[in-house]
Amino acid sequence: MNYNNAKFEQAYGISSQLPKSDAPEVAFAGRSNVGKSSLLNKLFNRKQLARVSSVPGKTITINFYDVDGAKFVDLPGYGYAKISKQEKERFAELMEGYFQSERNLRLVVQLVDMRHKPTADDVGMIEFMKQMEIPFIIVMTKSDKLKVKEYRRRLEESKKELAFAGDVPIIPFSSQNGEGADKIKSLIEQAIK
Repeated sequence: MNYNNAKFEQAYGISSQLPKSDAPEVAFAGRSNVGKSSLLNKLFNRKQLARVSSVPGKTITINFYDVDGAKFVDLPGYGYAKISKQEKERFAELMEGYFQSERNLRLVVQLVDMRHKPTADDVGMIEFMKQMEIPFIIVMTKSDKLKVKEYRRRLEESKKELAFAGDVPIIPFSSQNGEGADKIKSLIEQAIK
């Protein structure tokens, strides 16, 4: 799979707009500002294909990218408090609509900020995927923001905090130095074979 061939396809704001799912899909989920766009740009080897924002809650659509016929699906970030009740309801409808429509979903890449304990929303999302039997991996973002000692401590704590997820890969990732990118690509490629 050549990630350099990645191209933005379409953004959808309500679930009824979502296209039929015939190609294999890999979805990227996580709270607002956890680094989904930065991860996608690192995988695609581009600076701005997925728009990065310093303002949480900016991805308010489901964005589809095509990579050699596979679909990479950037889901809206959850858990951002400063959006209206109406927007939160639209988010919920959009996410439920995505997961409950008949999708050729091969893998969810669940992002969690390595610097902090998983949020209640992170835990809820992981529980949802387990319940729905959706295959997923956990990517611990922003690993470069930790000093070596803190990195080791957070990695050990994360394994305990995420033990309820079961036997899933937990991969530290940095969009700055590329740590974990090759491992993530490898797991994606295994999932969409």
